[in-house]
Amino acid sequence: MSLLKNVSQLDRRWIFLVIALSVAIPLLFPFSMPIRISPHVETVYEALEELPDGSIILCSFEYGPSTMPEVHPMSRALLHYMMQKNHKVIVTCLWPDGLFMSRAILDEVCDQAYGKEYGVDYINLGYKAGNEVVIKSIVESFSTTYPVDTRGGSLSSYPIMKGIENLANIDFIFSFSAGYPGTIEWVQYAADPLDKPMSTGCTAVQVTEVVPFIQSGQCKGILGGLSGAAEFERLLMEKGHMEELGSGNRGMAAQSVAHIVMVLFIVIGNLAFFLERRRQR
Repeated sequence: MSLLKNVSQLDRRWIFLVIALSVAIPLLFPFSMPIRISPHVETVYEALEELPDGSIILCSFEYGPSTMPEVHPMSRALLHYMMQKNHKVIVTCLWPDGLFMSRAILDEVCDQAYGKEYGVDYINLGYKAGNEVVIKSIVESFSTTYPVDTRGGSLSSYPIMKGIENLANIDFIFSFSAGYPGTIEWVQYAADPLDKPMSTGCTAVQVTEVVPFIQSGQCKGILGGLSGAAEFERLLMEKGHMEELGSGNRGMAAQSVAHIVMVLFIVIGNLAFFLERRRQR
């Protein structure tokens, strides 16, 4: 009984320390946890597998530092897959922060990991203000919407843009999204009107908004939050596209351990409270 009383009076700083350690230890010493791959994640993979090697894929980055832990792992895994399949990747950003996110991923994956050539295998058109107006504009013309890329070169000077006049020339659209503008606007103003296949990786809180578009077939699957990234990494590893699991699984392990610790604290705290109240009666 005295033990439970001491627990109920425990300095909250000890709780903060235990939570911090439960997050830090799995990140410092990664380990794998069993993950069930959901049908939505399998649909994303199957939609991408239907594309022939060397297809033109538009990837749009609509997230920033605050949602980076959730969306960055899936953008990293997707770019790894696309580079292995020799797809040509055109990057746009509807969020200002998306420019920095895309630069980091392209440098890490396309340049450093695969040695792909900028302007030939991938290109970054950068951020353009205007939200869904930008999407409507590139439905008509890339060169009018983006006179130059992030390096200041004319789009017509890059081999990857040869024959790419507008979104009608794109084979697949993938939106990395954390809100507005994002996945829903790409469905409404590009994928649906042009009958183009598209898919998305988004934050967990956005999943319920996107699910109706998946059920209607307008969006081919979804990678939802950190768990979606971890599932996609696991699927790529099972299919032989990755040799080891990435940051999605490391983050998921840390998140899972932290959740278990928090649940234990809640159970112990409530147990101590009710036993102490019974003793006082």
